[in-house]
Amino acid sequence: MTNPELVLSGGTVHTPSGPALADVAVRDGKIAGIGSYPDAARRIDCTGLDVLPGVIDSQVHFREPGLEHKEDLESGSRAAVMGGITAVFEMPNTTPNTDSTMRIADKLARGLHRMYCDHAFYVGATAENAEELAELERIPGTAGVKIFMGASTGSLLVAEDAQLARVLASGSRRVAIHAEDEARMNARKGERVAGDPSSHPVWRDDESAMLATKRILRLAREAKRPIHILHITTPAELELIARHRDIATCEVTPQHLTLAAEEAYPAIGTFAQMNPPIRSAAHRDGLWYWLNQGVPDVLGSDHAPHTREEKAKPYPESPSGMPGVQTLLPLMLDHVAKGRMTLARLIDMTSSGVQRVFGLVGKGRIAAGYDADFTVVDRKGRFTVTEDWVESRCGWSPFTGMELEGRVIGTIVRGNVAMWESQLANQAHGEPLRFASAL
Repeated sequence: MTNPELVLSGGTVHTPSGPALADVAVRDGKIAGIGSYPDAARRIDCTGLDVLPGVIDSQVHFREPGLEHKEDLESGSRAAVMGGITAVFEMPNTTPNTDSTMRIADKLARGLHRMYCDHAFYVGATAENAEELAELERIPGTAGVKIFMGASTGSLLVAEDAQLARVLASGSRRVAIHAEDEARMNARKGERVAGDPSSHPVWRDDESAMLATKRILRLAREAKRPIHILHITTPAELELIARHRDIATCEVTPQHLTLAAEEAYPAIGTFAQMNPPIRSAAHRDGLWYWLNQGVPDVLGSDHAPHTREEKAKPYPESPSGMPGVQTLLPLMLDHVAKGRMTLARLIDMTSSGVQRVFGLVGKGRIAAGYDADFTVVDRKGRFTVTEDWVESRCGWSPFTGMELEGRVIGTIVRGNVAMWESQLANQAHGEPLRFASAL
């Protein structure tokens, strides 16, 4: 092999065969080899560091177009690479919604070489575009179709079984689901207590989640359509999904694995408010049980920023959602350090698992011929989450003040160093992701 353009040398490289002390060589944005490479145009010393496959966050809301006062594609992607994320799947509940060929093309144009990380955009399902989804989901750069069964931020909502069946009948790719039951939540609005965000999980209760999950599993089976259920918050749902692995994959979020209602709502109030809600410590412990049973396939941050002023409104006028793309990996590295999960399981949920579930091309593993996407971390490094570290336009984090063990050192996207030691690159190189089902 001619001399590589870039070599990451001396680190513990996490390959499909396991961790190995090795160099990784890069040429033309691809992994050229794993071994010993004494000569290179550029060398980055990774001694004492872990070189992970590029971490992928498969659920973010970057708010562009229409809500750029909260976030945009550029600022959100800065936060992503600052947190070690090399690629994101961005959600369609923008203004206007991402629900047509024209609006997908607009987002792709906005993201190209303006976003620091690679990216794909979800198509929002509506009653109006149901029959067009088979065509829309095949557009290069789309992550597939997203269904909101329960109303959240924005106007996308497909709540009735007949409409859901129409959406599931149109196309073949795995459909992402926000599973909360709209009818039950409408009936329970009286459970909300003005000024008390701890009533949020009482209103949007366990049964709201379980009802929707049961319904979508039944409809998916009838349609013979694979689904991916987002941000699971109840252990009972994970137990149910474990019996439907042929049709369903699922996601959990770092915040539902980290925060508990008993502490979060008294401490930060509406800044802990999201959909589906932060629930009890018993719920959190149950999610960990099923995570270590291997049921959740991926971790997604559900990064959904709002301004401080919006979040500070009295409940229930306050909007649901919190930033999280930048803290996904640091939080989970801290859980690894505390023995709650292995690093191999974390890699499975943020790299190889995302590739497996969604059929990503050239992503998710450190292997010759794959894209040169790497997340370099210092597993022993300690740091405290501070607001001046937060790159998101919203400028706050629910995890401010937390001391974490496990520090992100660098983010490399297709051989381009997007971030190293908290310094962002001068130029963004983000490009659309490719999926085997949409080539």
